[in-house]
Amino acid sequence: MIMVLLIVLYLSAPALSKLCNQDKQVLLQIKKELGNPTKLSSWLPTTDYCDTIWEGVACVTDSNNQTCRVDILYLSHLNLPKPYPIPPSIGNLPYLNYLYLIDTNFFGAIPSSIANLTNLNYLNITYTNVSGTIPDFLSHIKTLVSIDFSYNNLSGNLPASLSSLPNLGEMIFTGNRISGAIPDSFGSFSEELILMRLSRNRLTGKIPATLAKLNLRFLDLSRNMLEGDASVLFGSEKDTVQINLGKNNLAFDLGKVEFSEILAILDLRHNRIYGTLPQGLTALKHLTKLNVSNNNLCGEIPQGGNLQRIKVNSYAHNKCLCGSPLPACTLVN
Repeated sequence: MIMVLLIVLYLSAPALSKLCNQDKQVLLQIKKELGNPTKLSSWLPTTDYCDTIWEGVACVTDSNNQTCRVDILYLSHLNLPKPYPIPPSIGNLPYLNYLYLIDTNFFGAIPSSIANLTNLNYLNITYTNVSGTIPDFLSHIKTLVSIDFSYNNLSGNLPASLSSLPNLGEMIFTGNRISGAIPDSFGSFSEELILMRLSRNRLTGKIPATLAKLNLRFLDLSRNMLEGDASVLFGSEKDTVQINLGKNNLAFDLGKVEFSEILAILDLRHNRIYGTLPQGLTALKHLTKLNVSNNNLCGEIPQGGNLQRIKVNSYAHNKCLCGSPLPACTLVN
């Protein structure tokens, strides 16, 4: 039986070879555009990228089971001898579903050829030196589920057109130099969007009231220069698990805010938030991390729930916040 299987595999090998050559020249061109890095030494013209191991390449068979096409391109830690731009040839991989370019010294703008990847679901360009603006052409790739551009040198404004992506579930732009206001259109994202991380940028202005329409599970706008009312981001009807607004210039009455019942992490430190801590915080069974330090809060910390388990420094440096775990409130006659 084993011998029969070996014969079948041997006879089918030439056919598989033909089926797995559709994207070979594109991959070899990508390798060339990167200066033939050592880590891609497995990319050889004499082998097939689907039935041998090519570093960072995985394949999928088309719907007719006729050809193998590149489905995943994962290029990380390439240790290029000098900075290179992202290879424009990547846009010639029409079946690409996952594109990961990680921790490599790419430079320059994100190439417009990526707009040709009309089947792309996951776009991850992180820890590189790419610069320029977040490209508006991303709005044309309607299949996108996740965009992660964290820790690059991107600048300019957030493209308002991103909200037209019908399937986008994750948007991560942490650690860039993005400036300007959050577009009003960001309140028009579909219900698929559950994660938005825009922290460690240079965003300014007020948080748009339109964001009240979003039901985000994870939101991080920390370490920007946002100001004004952020209460639109909260609500008892939402499914928020984590919200981080720390180190901005936000100012609103926290005492009037209602929270998601599954909220686990709330970080509001270093703002100008005023009012009292809401009694509703005591009902949050999943709340494990809370930081409201360095604000203008006043009054007694509500007793109950997990609030007394929170570290003292998470309540520190407020106007007149008191009560366990802080010192007791002083009675005024």
